[in-house]
Amino acid sequence: MEISEAGLDLIKRSEGFRAEPYRDVAGYATIGYGHKLRPGEQYDHGITEATAVMLLEQDIKSSEGAVGRLVHVAMTQGQFDALVDFVFNLGPGALANSTLLRDLNNKEYALVGLQLLLWDHGFVAGREQEVYALKERRQAELTLWKGTPIAPEPVAV
Repeated sequence: MEISEAGLDLIKRSEGFRAEPYRDVAGYATIGYGHKLRPGEQYDHGITEATAVMLLEQDIKSSEGAVGRLVHVAMTQGQFDALVDFVFNLGPGALANSTLLRDLNNKEYALVGLQLLLWDHGFVAGREQEVYALKERRQAELTLWKGTPIAPEPVAV
């Protein structure tokens, strides 16, 4: 299974495009659409959106692979998209060690939606706290999980 346009749009909207390297909320050096810089990767002069999309596609393949390896039950496209976004955002270890995955592999689909919403905390200034952007992202994942289409962002005219 591969991520759909709805899943890709969620990742792009949640991450936002940044042409210059920056530190994300967790302190990781990042660029483009949430691409964590690997050792030896440097983009001192920034990147184009086309390069960011290429990096995003590579990163998504990794997230898709992790979901494919860890999940042992059938999923809808929306459920797959929600989990790929979850793994893209939090990493495969978060899913691998979660009650969310245990519930899913036990076919407790309704519980998975509730578990998604619990992942809305991050460390800000050294303290764990609810992060509004994560809360919104988890809500968007839940919408995908339930199969409800996410309305596109309004286009300025």
